[in-house]
Amino acid sequence: MEKILDLLNGSLGKEVVEGITRNTEASEEQTKAVVSNALPALLGALQNNASNSDGAQGILNAIGSKHDGGILDNLSGFLGSNDTSDGNGILGHMLGDKRDAVEHAISGKTGVSSGTVSKILAMLAPVVMGYLGKQSRNGQVNDGNGLNDLLGGMLGGQSGGNILGGLLDQNGDGKLGVDDVGGLLGGFFGKK
Repeated sequence: MEKILDLLNGSLGKEVVEGITRNTEASEEQTKAVVSNALPALLGALQNNASNSDGAQGILNAIGSKHDGGILDNLSGFLGSNDTSDGNGILGHMLGDKRDAVEHAISGKTGVSSGTVSKILAMLAPVVMGYLGKQSRNGQVNDGNGLNDLLGGMLGGQSGGNILGGLLDQNGDGKLGVDDVGGLLGGFFGKK
């Protein structure tokens, strides 16, 4: 099972970054910075959602049908289509009302505008789901425990049970505020 950094630095990661760069106003370096910050956040959000049986079943249903990994067979075609509707829907399920905070935090960390970060995330989300679908088929994941193991392995063993919540509440006060958004991802992922 590949970990996120292996994915980002491998041929698939390069194809994703190049394809997204062609469809945004970001440079390749900016796109890679956004993607490298977004991947752990998206996988952590998925793992958080998979921590309850309804969330796990929803993800399993998605990766067992629409997001089964087929997108990876024509990645350049998908990335060239500039269609973000599916990605926006996925992000709504993954991040819910935390999407804006995540986008602003990644924007603050990378210097890429929130609008461009939003578009990159919407293009990245279906790829993440497709990759997860392909990995789950290879590992024959068929329940919530297997899904959590897969996501944990992709996250390099980091606990993602509430990874997104921890990222959003940087000062530990239990509330999301301006102080938290400014520090999102910074302390957790460090500088690459």
